[in-house]
Amino acid sequence: MQIKDSVFVVTGGGRGLGRAMAEHLASQGAKLALIDLDAASLEEAVGGCVEQGGEARAYVCNITDEAAVENTFAQIKADFGQLNGLVNNAGLMRDGLLIKVKDGELVGKMGLDQWQTVVDVNQTGSFLCGREAAAIMAVQGNGGVIVNISSVARAGNMGQTNYSATKAAVATMVVAWGRELARHGIRTGGIAPGVIATDMTAQMKPEAIERLVSAVPLRRLGEVAEMAHTLQYIIENEFFTGRVIEMDGGLRM
Repeated sequence: MQIKDSVFVVTGGGRGLGRAMAEHLASQGAKLALIDLDAASLEEAVGGCVEQGGEARAYVCNITDEAAVENTFAQIKADFGQLNGLVNNAGLMRDGLLIKVKDGELVGKMGLDQWQTVVDVNQTGSFLCGREAAAIMAVQGNGGVIVNISSVARAGNMGQTNYSATKAAVATMVVAWGRELARHGIRTGGIAPGVIATDMTAQMKPEAIERLVSAVPLRRLGEVAEMAHTLQYIIENEFFTGRVIEMDGGLRM
């Protein structure tokens, strides 16, 4: 798919990896519909995309709300006249151990709300946005691409029962949708990154960063530019579908 003049929705596009990927697509001439909950961050991200040479609009939307997602995607289609791609990037973490036992006594458990909040955003939100994007693109008849952002944690990670489960789920959606949507010319892809250097990691203590880096065979964190490059590959390679790219510096061997 040609990126220039194509319309892409990026969820969680107000900051971090979402904004970085959106700005990269903008630099290639794409038109961006950025979805997030934070209006102020969205406006800054829109400005960043415009500075990169692209067109962009902001959409405040709770992706766990079915009606809100349906209305937002309908508005995006009305505003841009078409939809060519979706980057399902929005997500959150609420880490914690499944249970905590001290001196033979149960002292804590992962709460249902701690589980459900992550499932609602990471899994249900990706499902709703993927469904609406697919519906628009299938009716248009011009094909398209859906990219889900998974994680190296999809293999299972201590203290991340909720997060790992959702990131495994969005990876399997890539395969299921790839098989279902090929008849409509819609391709799918996924990216499962390790730890990427973002504003969040920049706030971590040096010793914490060192522990993360020591587990990576390449001995460094990933860069947002590398994440964006992987996204571009999936979008532009017309024979790529139904697969997840591990981009973790060899962390998951």
